[in-house]
Amino acid sequence: MATHRPGFQRTNTEHHDSPSSGPSDIELGDMKKNDYGSHEFHDRDAKVGTTVDISQHSDEEPPPQYEDAGDGFRKVTEPVESAKDIVTQVLHVDDDPTLNPYTFRVFFLGIGLSIFGSVLQEIFYFKPQTIYVSVVFLCVIGYVLGELMALAIPRKGILRYLNPHPFNMKEHAAITLMASAAAQTATATEALAAQQLFYGGYPSKAAGIFVVLSSQLIGYGLAGLLRDVLVYPTKMLWPINLPVATLLETLHRDKVETKRRLKVFYIVFACIFVWEAFPEYIFTVLTGVSIFCLADQKNLVFTNLFGGASGNEGLGFLSICFDWNYIAGLNSPMWYPFQTQINMLIGICGCYVLFMSVYYGNIWRSYDFPFLSQELFDGSSNSTNFVTWNQTAVLNDKFEINQDALHAQGIPYLTGTYIVYLITSNMGLTAALTHMFIWNRDDIKAGWAWAKPSNLKLLLRPETWRFWQNPESPEARFARKQNDPDLDPHYKLMMRNLYKETPMWWWALVVIISWVAGVAALYGMKSTLPWWGFLVSTILTGVFLLFFGAQMGITGFQFNIQPICQMLAGYLFPGRPLANFYFTCYTYNSLQMGQLLAKDLKLAQYTHLPPMCTFIVQITGCLVGALFNWVMMVTIVQNQSTILESIQGSNIWSGQNIQQFNTLALAWSIAPDMFSVGARYQWVTLSFLVGFVAPLPLYFAYRYTGWWGFRYINTSIILWYFGNLFVGINSSLTSFFIVGFFAQWWLRKYRPLMFVKYNYLWAAALDGGTQVLVFIFTFAVFGGSGKAVNFPTWVGNPDTSLHNIDYCAVNPANNG
Repeated sequence: MATHRPGFQRTNTEHHDSPSSGPSDIELGDMKKNDYGSHEFHDRDAKVGTTVDISQHSDEEPPPQYEDAGDGFRKVTEPVESAKDIVTQVLHVDDDPTLNPYTFRVFFLGIGLSIFGSVLQEIFYFKPQTIYVSVVFLCVIGYVLGELMALAIPRKGILRYLNPHPFNMKEHAAITLMASAAAQTATATEALAAQQLFYGGYPSKAAGIFVVLSSQLIGYGLAGLLRDVLVYPTKMLWPINLPVATLLETLHRDKVETKRRLKVFYIVFACIFVWEAFPEYIFTVLTGVSIFCLADQKNLVFTNLFGGASGNEGLGFLSICFDWNYIAGLNSPMWYPFQTQINMLIGICGCYVLFMSVYYGNIWRSYDFPFLSQELFDGSSNSTNFVTWNQTAVLNDKFEINQDALHAQGIPYLTGTYIVYLITSNMGLTAALTHMFIWNRDDIKAGWAWAKPSNLKLLLRPETWRFWQNPESPEARFARKQNDPDLDPHYKLMMRNLYKETPMWWWALVVIISWVAGVAALYGMKSTLPWWGFLVSTILTGVFLLFFGAQMGITGFQFNIQPICQMLAGYLFPGRPLANFYFTCYTYNSLQMGQLLAKDLKLAQYTHLPPMCTFIVQITGCLVGALFNWVMMVTIVQNQSTILESIQGSNIWSGQNIQQFNTLALAWSIAPDMFSVGARYQWVTLSFLVGFVAPLPLYFAYRYTGWWGFRYINTSIILWYFGNLFVGINSSLTSFFIVGFFAQWWLRKYRPLMFVKYNYLWAAALDGGTQVLVFIFTFAVFGGSGKAVNFPTWVGNPDTSLHNIDYCAVNPANNG
């Protein structure tokens, strides 16, 4: 019986010249080249075009051998533990370099899905719980349409150029990557929406569009420049990619091999599609079932602790959610690493205690303001009447703070829970810098290799800048990197197949062009952000991307640096909230895009898509997505402005993100009166200093005792989740952890074969079916097209003027 699955060997990813390798070593010079310039070696079990290497490093322990399960997967009996286990057991390490990704289908469907994804994501941004468009969802739609075009377009005559061959995996991957790059919400649209709602609009529509475009592309260029650190190493797993990479393999490998898995995918997809109509529209109580609120529907303490099915309602403690749209809205528990989930659980439990203690202890006058809110409040507020702060009274005609008017109006207040969020997230941010330095020092060091004196001297040589002369060949790149044991097996396979790398100067040019366009647009917008402030934002983005990009690649956790960006802007540009807006766009937003596009570069690596093709489709997706982000933002703000300005919003639309953005911009613009040492909220600033030392006790305890548990704890993640429940719908946490512990602990440990074959496929099906349904309902009944069609009120869909969705009491003070 075969000891490896077709097209895959566990030892085919390391090529070393070792005396112990014996006669089985295969040198590049011994292999013929095909018409595509790739070296060929045909394993009798591998499909044509696959390149494998059967040598093994002499110092490497041979992996366990398993019997073939008959469907392309081994009969895995041991737990899947390391990143290398995952990328070589869950994914096939084989490649057909003859597959062509440059087709009409790629650009037609890619641009179409980019428009679709960017519009949908912008809609989700204005929801009471921010939800991300699943790449799996886009992947499923791309597959259906791609196969349809391959079937419908004749392959004869002139139309054969539109349909040159069957729809293949690399076409599908390119379409998915283009749509993924577009399906993001540009923070620049958040700034423009806030300016429209709270500052009377912005002066130039064209400049606004260029702000959106440039803020997206700067992050992309920086991610490309750092790909040696963020993408190529095996430990940079980017676990969020595993469901879609698994799905792409399942859809395009031998149909006999994957027949059962495809059937499972379609069944789960169909079931969740039908089911989601109930919690989303018909039976909305299923969004969060709280036995405590059902038992006492007039108790506001129960609302704050156990409620959570409506936006800004409560903490959702012990609520059970049956809506996958919210359970996996930010991160699916089926792929979120177990270690990250443990740290998240510790943080969430701490959040329950902290929020209730601060509110009912009346710290910072918490009891006089809403339990959860992102607004600024006037000092005249009390527990029965919440009065929002009048920001227009303190702004001059340039939208700068008038100090005399400020002191006449009074310094605004924030809710106690929001202050806790700011303190713990600020601590978590600086703790992440320390954590990455002490535990991942070598990875971070690699990111600063360019700063070595020997490398800096190279910058003075003329040949360094003559990038068009003597570029490194694929053969030279492979010879230089083949012995690096840290490189991802999939990347080594691509090097061995001699794919041309995207030149470094392409990425640098993206950054430079975007930077120039951004400066011009900011001055056209009269943003009050000076050129030097823009330069500082770009430098900070590069530094943050190195640390937080590496953290996300390893743990799957994406840290929100928006508060620190707005704090820095507050001290750099005091009294200028608009400068705060746009400084944040070019730090926080550019970092987010850099992380997301680094994630997609890794997906391209898993699917062995040519690097130059990846560059083209991601740039195209970024441009299309940014344009349609702007179009959809304008539409929603015009049609839903009243709801977007309200404290709680509705269960369909909410302005919480824009309110939070504006609140922090205003608050940090008057930082000396609100956050500096001696001010009311001084610990928001002091928390940065505390965060730097927070990981050190566990580090020293580990060094002293050697106990693995101290290394398992990630202080930055815990601190972030200490304040995580400050906004949105929070009823899904209990269900999240139940599913997560089942998939990432029990299934992975006790049913490893089922985990390898089905876990990420189930995640893909659940995400895909859910988001197809949500998209249809957004325009059919939720008012995305301008008019909402409400489902009749019944016991499973209560009147939200009398109760929250989960029957918890409504605080009458929220309505003024």
